[in-house]
Amino acid sequence: MKITDTHAHLYMKEFNKDIDFVIKKAITQGVNRFFLPSIDTSNISDILKLEKKYPNICYSMIGLHPNRVFPNNLEKELKIIEKWLNKHSFISIGEIGIDLYLKNKFLSEQEYAFQTQIKWAKEKKLPIVIHCRNAFHYIFNILSNEKNYPLRGVFHCFSGTLEEAKKIIDLGIKIGIGGIITFKNNHISQFLHKINLNHIILETDCPYLSPHPFRGKRNEPQNLRIILKKLSQIYSLSEEKISDIIHMNVEKLFFSY
Repeated sequence: MKITDTHAHLYMKEFNKDIDFVIKKAITQGVNRFFLPSIDTSNISDILKLEKKYPNICYSMIGLHPNRVFPNNLEKELKIIEKWLNKHSFISIGEIGIDLYLKNKFLSEQEYAFQTQIKWAKEKKLPIVIHCRNAFHYIFNILSNEKNYPLRGVFHCFSGTLEEAKKIIDLGIKIGIGGIITFKNNHISQFLHKINLNHIILETDCPYLSPHPFRGKRNEPQNLRIILKKLSQIYSLSEEKISDIIHMNVEKLFFSY
């Protein structure tokens, strides 16, 4: 079984003491690749160290998270990201997007950062990893304006409605599914069976969003097996079959240039 955790913050301090053991445990469970999204430029060196230590297992992304967009640092951060894009091969640009949950929203700056990084993704022919919180309308409008260009990407940690999922899929963007579908009273698992598996990839967002029954504890890539089991129940297919389909989705999204 080949399973990729397409969104794992394994470089964060929560894994400083046992990262090697965490990766080993995941591999024994069939989770054998880890894609590492950045938050801002301070994360880049730690991400690249993991990629170097675990070649063909850990893969680096680069991007400016919307929660790290501030008027006084925006241009500096973007210039550093652009410089790295021109000297290193990244698997994706992410995570990027718009987050309107926080009080200091800086919406115009977030939109500018998102659009700028989309432009680089187009130039480098890279997929994008999209972070969206309380901002679907804004993100969808920006992505819709790119519909004449075949953007590739994933809507990370999807928590929207069926209608929103269909809109994303129509734009050629895949749906990132994680631990949320195991939460009690979550609404996604009620309609997920209506979405073709060809549009879905798996992620943990570790160390965050641990699936049930580990909510509140550190999330790890090995927990993708819990999410896979839940998908097996939702789609009435074997875990092996679902794993095969999603593996091909990941290959097409991140490795077909």
